[in-house]
Amino acid sequence: AMAAPAAGAFSLREVLDAFRGCVTEQREVLLEPYLSGWRGLIRFLQNLGAVFSFISKDAVAKVALLEGHCQRQRFVSLQAMVRQELAAGPAALRARPDSGCRTLLRLHRALRWLQLFLEGLRSGDPRTSVLCTDAYNASLAAHHPWLIRKAATVAFCALPSRDAFLRAVNAGPPEEAEAVLGEAIPYIGRVYSVTQEVLAENELLDLP
Repeated sequence: AMAAPAAGAFSLREVLDAFRGCVTEQREVLLEPYLSGWRGLIRFLQNLGAVFSFISKDAVAKVALLEGHCQRQRFVSLQAMVRQELAAGPAALRARPDSGCRTLLRLHRALRWLQLFLEGLRSGDPRTSVLCTDAYNASLAAHHPWLIRKAATVAFCALPSRDAFLRAVNAGPPEEAEAVLGEAIPYIGRVYSVTQEVLAENELLDLP
């Protein structure tokens, strides 16, 4: 029998459960499970050590900021938050560096990177540094200044092996970890694509 993960330990199953419940039948993106999924992903990144700290530290700050918004404004969904923040007009929203929309956009871009990276892990290429760099270049790199891009690419060279990653997923033996990844990725993908649609419709994909 598998030992249960220690309290506070990461398990990809939590992320799976959170993102599975994130999009309603009406395609509303619920913020509570979204943030809960992110908290799990942050633990995953922290498990993998300092390499990912430049992303996990930023994500920790963004999740906390968004949690504050949700509690104060009682936002239940992404759509409700977008409607309310846009009510003041697009110019006012663009001028606010700590808006919920801007904060969510930053997490949204990072989620794409994680989605691509997890897909790569599942596809079985043993060179995690290549997978991670490819995923980064296809997502976050475009939004990062040159210095961070350079540092990230160097950091990715020090990544642990694919087996170490599959162990970090904390879902039992490698084939079981792959199965959980296979289940989780479509849910993460769905959350990403619905969020992308909402942000695109409201012209929020390039909030400064």
